[in-house]
Amino acid sequence: MLGELKLKALEEQIIEQKKTVDYDTREFTIEFLVQKYLEKLESDENDIFVPDYQRDFVWDDVRQSRLIESITLGLPIPVIFLAEDASGRLEIVDGSQRIRTLAAFVTNELTLEGLEKLSAMNGIRCEDLPISRQRKIKNTPIRMIVLSESATEEVKNDLFERINRGSDLLRNMEKRKGIYRGSFNKFLYKICADRPVIAKLAPLASSVQKRQEHEELILRFFALIDSYPRFNTHRSGISAVLDEYMDQMNKTFNETENRKKTQQLDNMLAFVDKYFAHGFAKHPGQGVSRVFFEAIAVGVHLAITEKPDLSIPHANAGSWLSDYDFRVLVSGKYKTHAPEKMRQRIDYVKNRLLR
Repeated sequence: MLGELKLKALEEQIIEQKKTVDYDTREFTIEFLVQKYLEKLESDENDIFVPDYQRDFVWDDVRQSRLIESITLGLPIPVIFLAEDASGRLEIVDGSQRIRTLAAFVTNELTLEGLEKLSAMNGIRCEDLPISRQRKIKNTPIRMIVLSESATEEVKNDLFERINRGSDLLRNMEKRKGIYRGSFNKFLYKICADRPVIAKLAPLASSVQKRQEHEELILRFFALIDSYPRFNTHRSGISAVLDEYMDQMNKTFNETENRKKTQQLDNMLAFVDKYFAHGFAKHPGQGVSRVFFEAIAVGVHLAITEKPDLSIPHANAGSWLSDYDFRVLVSGKYKTHAPEKMRQRIDYVKNRLLR
């Protein structure tokens, strides 16, 4: 048995910690939820938004289709977690893949496939369904838990960790470190450990610190410059492409490749450090977005490869977001790693620098 004083201390601790968790539950219909997500998305002023560190959209079409199937069948889906900020906007803490899938279906971007229970729905989009069925799906309520504005960053981050680590759930780079062992794997981790400039230029959101995010970014840089302009992400997604790349590089990596990759990275980082006011971040003090990082890093590499003596006025990459076309390409709305989108945002940066 715990002593009386220890039990009292425990109760006081529970009461104190519960004060920091202020939340309420809400239910929006799918139609309303999608509207809140899509309206003003391109200007990054949508009421419900995906934070930069979650901008990757990684669900394949089959997984998206199964979510729509579950909703059509009336099966329960996991609750969505949001956090209200000072302006009243709702940041998605957990559920960004689900919300973007719902938006893709409602706007007819998603064609269902791979369904077994409702196999007759394969090959159709929302607009192909009878109006009555469309209404039933769009009017389905989605349950959400919303942390209030008074919830601290520590509480939000703790919630994110508890959801995403679950039973010690690992991020992709953490898994790769254990699965794809070899010389290239070691090279990536040494590169990041030896170059403080990476942390300076690519600040991380607190939710992904200590989760090997910098190693993930550098892996993406190497994989994309080696495959440009032909990306195979349409086949299996960016994560599978990175897995295959790391596996192959571990088998062929040698001293010559080491010197080449080191030079490519150092040249790119030196250019960004010299000319980009906020490094790879869109705005000062903001955590880096993977999609934005890829565009800047690979675009810079291509530009200085084409013109090694390239010199530019000091740049604020965040200001490029005033260009609607570029803003859409890095908004993270849907299928962020479709090959054509990747080429377009990388070429935008390259061409902007060269001209």
